[in-house]
Amino acid sequence: MGKDQLQGALDLLILKTLGRGPMHGYGIAQRIQQISSDALRVEEGSLYPALHRIEQQGWIASEWRASETSRRAKFYRLTPAGRKQLAREAKTWGRVSSAVEKVLRFA
Repeated sequence: MGKDQLQGALDLLILKTLGRGPMHGYGIAQRIQQISSDALRVEEGSLYPALHRIEQQGWIASEWRASETSRRAKFYRLTPAGRKQLAREAKTWGRVSSAVEKVLRFA
């Protein structure tokens, strides 16, 4: 899998997580880790550049507000364009994961 597919997988995970509602960066990383039973850990060095890139694409929007600990945090939310991109990314990931599964099963 190339860098583009890995970047696409991270984008998909972020978009899917934000599909549940607005979250701050740390919350996104925690949710991905929790849902994956600790199998997937998104490091800050990958997460925040991805959030910035996705925001520049118009797939998410952000605003500063107080977190659950009353600290200022940047909260991200999915935009209508982001919902469309999520559907596209999910379809692409389905094809890629199906192809990998076939190779693992029959190679």
